[in-house]
Amino acid sequence: MPDDYQRIAKAIHYLKASSLDQPSLDEAAKHIGLSRFHFQRLFRRFAGVSPKRFVQHLTNEHAKTLLDQSMSILDTSFSVGLSGPSRLHDLLISVDAVTPGEYKSGGSELRIEYAVHSTPFGQCFIALTERGICCLEFIDSTNKEFSIQKLQKMWPKARINENPSRAELTIQQIFNPPDIFPRTPLPLFLQGTNFQLKVWQALLKIPVGCVTSYGYLADKIGQPSASRAVGTAIGNNPIGYLIPCHRVLRGDGRIGGYRWGIERKQTILGKELCVAQSSDEQSPHTGFIE
Repeated sequence: MPDDYQRIAKAIHYLKASSLDQPSLDEAAKHIGLSRFHFQRLFRRFAGVSPKRFVQHLTNEHAKTLLDQSMSILDTSFSVGLSGPSRLHDLLISVDAVTPGEYKSGGSELRIEYAVHSTPFGQCFIALTERGICCLEFIDSTNKEFSIQKLQKMWPKARINENPSRAELTIQQIFNPPDIFPRTPLPLFLQGTNFQLKVWQALLKIPVGCVTSYGYLADKIGQPSASRAVGTAIGNNPIGYLIPCHRVLRGDGRIGGYRWGIERKQTILGKELCVAQSSDEQSPHTGFIE
């Protein structure tokens, strides 16, 4: 799975960078070291659509249209407020914030279990407490120890241990949800300022298939002049994918930054949009391969 993700990400980067040359399927396959047949099969298994269709969802023109189309949906979503569980894919997400006392104690009563697991979007480091997931970030093979050190710095007095089996169950629930929806929400245990928590909860209101801008989020949390601060809070999101900061774009439709890499943001967002959009929806023609 990690190798598949790397091939997909490399292909997306190549297709976007080579759009003016209109590369053929054979050229794209050769670029990532696969035959035409294996490349097409890999891409369809991952995204459910052709490479051309996938990349069309990531053009600036399509993103600007999607920003406009998302507005009414998001207005409805935000009208119910920022409290209570939020739906992501087939999961319900609930948020439990760290109390001032828990923060001051450094997690002296806290037990944290972590592991590194494969996902459709590369390797991830996940950490769990009895109160919920406290960390989920995408990593490469060299920075597992860095993630552990960050966890220890955040919770200096907590008992921190590796537990791959427990983490694997949660990873499966996140990335391969069961056909029957779980009855209880998937809890997140968040440590942050009041402003950060408000931004992260606002992100949870963005449904699959929708995107928004930094300015829109700033307005929805009641601080319309705080777009830059919103961007900083999004960059500090401790729980990737579940708190969907990948769904925030620049106002002009550009992808913008992402803590875990632009290619990964494009891959996650593109797959979500392909799943969400109906197969007969018209997409702007870009000349990409089928």
